[in-house]
Amino acid sequence: MTFAFPQPETAPLRGGNRLRWGVIGPGEIAGDFTATLHANSDQRVVAVGSRSHDRAVAFARKHGVERAHDSYEALVADPEVDVVYVASPHPQHTEHALLAIAAGKHVLVEKPFATSAADAVRIAADARAAGVFAMEALWTRFLPHTRTIDALRARGDLGDVILATVDVGWKNPLEPGSRMVDPDAGGGALLDAGVYGLWFAQWATGVPVTIRATGRSTERGVDLQSVAALATADGAHATVATSILTATDGLATIGGTAASVRFTDHFVFPASFVLRDGDGWHPWQDPSGLSGREGLVWQAAALAADVGAGRTESALHSLDDTVALMTTLDEVRRQVAVDAVAG
Repeated sequence: MTFAFPQPETAPLRGGNRLRWGVIGPGEIAGDFTATLHANSDQRVVAVGSRSHDRAVAFARKHGVERAHDSYEALVADPEVDVVYVASPHPQHTEHALLAIAAGKHVLVEKPFATSAADAVRIAADARAAGVFAMEALWTRFLPHTRTIDALRARGDLGDVILATVDVGWKNPLEPGSRMVDPDAGGGALLDAGVYGLWFAQWATGVPVTIRATGRSTERGVDLQSVAALATADGAHATVATSILTATDGLATIGGTAASVRFTDHFVFPASFVLRDGDGWHPWQDPSGLSGREGLVWQAAALAADVGAGRTESALHSLDDTVALMTTLDEVRRQVAVDAVAG
């Protein structure tokens, strides 16, 4: 018997509410974000801001962006910008998000939303007070495979989700002076990669009430590798492994009382998966044709649709979801640091 998968309720990439985007921080991910918006949606980046005029101009020329600003203040003051994408380094997210919010702009803040739950709370409070839309750029939440699993769960196909396993590991050369080993620059595996795994666990099983973590850190306290065991108030469990010492496949799983899901591609990116129930294995293939960071486009389309509907935060990844995620991230980082010192 052929299994009938539900259709993913992704925001349409074409048509609908079209926003004019400004970018803070013209780095690699900002370039990938801009490229996929222009190639695969009706959203448009119309301005970029950087402390370096040359960097801003080079980014604008490469991506066909109309205006290059030589300061973040000028970018958020641009009257032609509806929403600001904050793609600066982690420790600057809070400052730049608050700058955009104070200027009355909607804001999409790269993950992690901030470097602490306290800063995430501050951004959320300011956005709510200003009445602007604010969201963490946890783009995996908006991909077709994630939305398909949402629909499977809503239909009851999985039963009660009681277990999730996930790993995110990207090997980093860890060269002296690298941002990845600099605590002042937001270095470490957890802020860079672990946020995906901890988000997956929260999405699959719920916000944890019990957290047990161990790991390995540098002498300066930057986490390199960790394993976290999480439990929710309902008795669901998850394990999250994170590393920048080795590359992992990202083949996450979700276990339910009626069926389970096993990814066959890295879950962070547009991916396919297999559902297993009493009738056997049922493969689901991503129909979009997009791969890798091309998938960044769905979060932008979702934000535009929400703004067009008059919402000020996402129903899929709310500000409360972000604060809960940052709270878990804080605690895992704390335990890893303590464990590394004790070891």
